[in-house]
Amino acid sequence: MPPSRKKRKSAPPVTATDHISALPDHMLHHLLSFLPVQAAVCTCVLGRRWRHLWRSTTGLRIVRLDDDDVFEVKDLRKFMDHLIALRERTQLDTVEIKFDQFDSDDVPYVNLWTRFAVMWKVQALTLHILEDGYLHLDNLHLVSQHLVTLDLHSVALQKAFLDFASCPALKELKMNDCEINADRISSRSLKHLSITFCRSDSDCRVRISAPGLVSLKLEGFHGMTPLLEDMALLEAACVNLGNRCKDVCLNYDSGVFCGANDNTCKNCVPISDDGSSNCVLLGGISSAKHLKLMSEIGKFIFARDLKHCPAFSKLKTLVLSEYWCEAPYLDPLACILKNSPVLEKLTLQLFSEVLNF
Repeated sequence: MPPSRKKRKSAPPVTATDHISALPDHMLHHLLSFLPVQAAVCTCVLGRRWRHLWRSTTGLRIVRLDDDDVFEVKDLRKFMDHLIALRERTQLDTVEIKFDQFDSDDVPYVNLWTRFAVMWKVQALTLHILEDGYLHLDNLHLVSQHLVTLDLHSVALQKAFLDFASCPALKELKMNDCEINADRISSRSLKHLSITFCRSDSDCRVRISAPGLVSLKLEGFHGMTPLLEDMALLEAACVNLGNRCKDVCLNYDSGVFCGANDNTCKNCVPISDDGSSNCVLLGGISSAKHLKLMSEIGKFIFARDLKHCPAFSKLKTLVLSEYWCEAPYLDPLACILKNSPVLEKLTLQLFSEVLNF
């Protein structure tokens, strides 16, 4: 008799366990907030459990789905109309709106989405338009008890929008490559402010009133340098007057420095707007512990401010460009050092070389 063959045991069937669907609703709402809104809505087809989860996500990312495509506002207008109508009115942690291109018909839509974000109690709002040109936001006050962070890129901002008196929780404001059509930026709650490569075509200086500010970055401003009001709580500031700054000494090209033989040009004369301050920049940031002050040669703001001898009584570290060593009749470097009694470290960035003291 042939030997009997042993019956092989069959492998146990493989069962797939959906661990993600087992998560509680609030965690799924958070996970969906990291997806572009189009992808988040598409999860409704995954099963009955997922049918309505997208309606209560904790964030909205109104961004492109494919990095290879140019994303235009018009690509999402109809979709967003339906989303606004169907979404639950739950609070949002973040809203991120990023587009490559827009046209004039798109502007009301973006303004509407921004207002809905505020109405849904968003805490962090990002609006980036990446093409050349500025998208004009409505000249209306932002009214929010919840907004903490506002990040703007390539938008045009009007007077009412930049008055943040109705945003008492606002702590951080970033503006990059924006157009400022206002005479004032004001917030009593703001702690961190960054204004980079923005512009103002006004003949008057934009006043920045943020008495609670802890950190400031002002770089590459196109136009007249903003006037900084007193920032008594300031810890650190970086001010870089780039080549687009319009505050230029009229005598610089002739080689006759202002202050020599009282030959002061009309730009370099002392100012006094309301009798409360004679400084544009240094008076407002004189309480800082850490300063980085950079300027193109020929700009007059720092030199003129130093004529009023602001005291830097808390200053510990100071970074300066070659501008501070150029004016032979004013000697701005000696002036700022004389008024910095507790300075511990000085760094001079001279023609791409760094000297530490």
